[in-house]
Amino acid sequence: MKLEFEPIQPTPGSSFTLLHYTHAEDRDILWHYHPEYELVYIPKGSGRRHIGQHFSRYERGELIFMGPNLPHLSFSYEQQGAFEQIVLQLREDFMGDQFLQRPELAAVQQLFLRSRQGLSFGPDTRARVGDTLRQMLDQPAPERLLTLLQLFYHLAAATDVTELHADMGISNQQAREQQRLKQVYHYLEQHYAEPITVQELADQTFLTVPAFCRYFKRMTGQTLTNFLQEYRVSQACLLLLQGLPVLEVSYAVGFNNLSHFNRTFRKLTGQSPSAYRKQPAV
Repeated sequence: MKLEFEPIQPTPGSSFTLLHYTHAEDRDILWHYHPEYELVYIPKGSGRRHIGQHFSRYERGELIFMGPNLPHLSFSYEQQGAFEQIVLQLREDFMGDQFLQRPELAAVQQLFLRSRQGLSFGPDTRARVGDTLRQMLDQPAPERLLTLLQLFYHLAAATDVTELHADMGISNQQAREQQRLKQVYHYLEQHYAEPITVQELADQTFLTVPAFCRYFKRMTGQTLTNFLQEYRVSQACLLLLQGLPVLEVSYAVGFNNLSHFNRTFRKLTGQSPSAYRKQPAV
């Protein structure tokens, strides 16, 4: 599945975006990223959560806060039956460049920093923030902005929060390095099912092989081999959910040895491809 940039425009008359979906929509962009922070509340529905390097299942009432440029799969992907989603998206400077630097917002600043790993909140915070998001849907713009500040205060003070450790290492990079990394990702997306050498990617980025290896490790925190394995397994998860045979999936995502595929899949997901495939479809 191709990683795509999703352009986001603020809600008219507002400095941020607030969206309400009452059913799962067919989307052209599934596996995507954007420079905005994103808060997602799902009062109805359950499914598979794929955020950066994190794979798990989400249930009804899920509340997730994700930092900028953190790749994630649309939560409505493969949804069947009842589904509802409230999505809030905003840039870090939505209230000015120095907004988060104010001393009164020190806790909120830490919340925003932690969101680069992906944050999942527990039942108490879900209920409170979920109600607040519903109220915001019907509020006029000035009142909605004040409510938003209160919402972030509650999130920053929450103790029932879990870091998903989903960061893929692209959030804090300078524009030039992001563009180079985007070029690498694009090449991997196009060719992950084929044998890929470090030399190919070094040529794509006009670096020597040693320089590329240092660059890629610095940017992603991983070796190319580990990153490519995780990407291939993430694609395998999506194909297995479609009911494709394990052997077919292993070759489709670039593994030419079934035993190697099984070992790698189990190492990264905690279960075998066959067991993953047998889970109830969402």
